[in-house]
Amino acid sequence: MNEKQQSRYARQIRLSQIGEAGQQKLLDSTALIIGMGGLGSPVAMYLAAAGIGKLIISDFDQVEDSNLQRQIVHRTQDIGELKALSAKRTIAEINPDCEVEAIDWELDEEELETKLKESDIVLDCSDNFPTRFAINRASVKTKTPLVSGAAIRIEGQIASYIPDSDGPCYQCLYKQQFENTETCAMEGVLSPVVGVIGTMQALQAILVLTGHADNVNGKLLLFDGLSMEWQKVQIPRNPDCEVCGRQ
Repeated sequence: MNEKQQSRYARQIRLSQIGEAGQQKLLDSTALIIGMGGLGSPVAMYLAAAGIGKLIISDFDQVEDSNLQRQIVHRTQDIGELKALSAKRTIAEINPDCEVEAIDWELDEEELETKLKESDIVLDCSDNFPTRFAINRASVKTKTPLVSGAAIRIEGQIASYIPDSDGPCYQCLYKQQFENTETCAMEGVLSPVVGVIGTMQALQAILVLTGHADNVNGKLLLFDGLSMEWQKVQIPRNPDCEVCGRQ
């Protein structure tokens, strides 16, 4: 870590839970973010600001005017541009020292596994269950920690899953029958709610990368934005899970 980096990240380095060693871990880390929408926006911006060495960002959609209500990594002038490229430009403005690899096509299963192998952590910021299930399978197969977030209406949830631990995987919680369910486009979402959940995803990723994974592994946090209440549930591992179970 050079003097410029010590100055830039001084407020984090002063934290006993991070210190110079923890900050160096962040600088040496690669995070894969799937989805540059309402969740992926604060995730990417906060991880870049915190000093993650490399971000791999994946999104093949284009920026639309209806995205701008909550997807704060994009700007009005970015309408019509690929989200991965728009987000890459914003991240560079926040922290030019953060290396960004932008993927603007849909990853197939093999490509997804390859990118997870290149990463120290993966953040699921997608908006559909087929993608979430695919990320979870790749996470378990490659033993890459996963931080998963979701938000709809005025509610959100977040959980981290650490493969090769006694904790669960995503499909210990959600089974295949959830594949066809409501979306933000159908049900709506209040913009700060995705900001709350996305920011918490960035926080949990930093905790995992700096050696505090036990604090978040398998703990489901449920957020009610209307009542301003959080609930925490410890997810049990399902020994018969089709992804991480005995078979």
